[in-house]
Amino acid sequence: MEKIINLKKTREDAEKVYREGGFYCSEAVVSSIRDNIAPEMPEALIAAAGGFPVGVGRARCLCGAVSGGVIALGYLFGRTAPSTAEDPKSVNAIKLAGELQDSFRKAHDGVLCCHIHTKGEYMKAGKLQEQCIAFTGEITEKTAKIIAREFNIEVQE
Repeated sequence: MEKIINLKKTREDAEKVYREGGFYCSEAVVSSIRDNIAPEMPEALIAAAGGFPVGVGRARCLCGAVSGGVIALGYLFGRTAPSTAEDPKSVNAIKLAGELQDSFRKAHDGVLCCHIHTKGEYMKAGKLQEQCIAFTGEITEKTAKIIAREFNIEVQE
């Protein structure tokens, strides 16, 4: 885990790799968190995010960027062995994922649905593509802030 998190770089890296077509939203979030914050995160986790773009398998429902943030938080804070519902790791991972999606909903008319945000025009060049790139950067930055707060890591804006 990095000792200082550069929020601007973390956000910009996610936006750049999405804009250039290297990764979709969910993959870009996980990739940037891995590259800038948690280099010990297995690359395979980026692949695990591969089914979430375009609202989970092109269903255009849950924003893929939010999914990518939840994957990263789950990796860092979730449990790896069966336990009870009261397991502090489970409780915390669910709480942090809820915080992430709540922040997105509050910022975007209470909606997590990709189809509503893109008005059925997903993946078209121009304004809508830029919106999705911005969502990717926003969620990457919020995920980074949560990680920094929870691990008490210094941030640079």
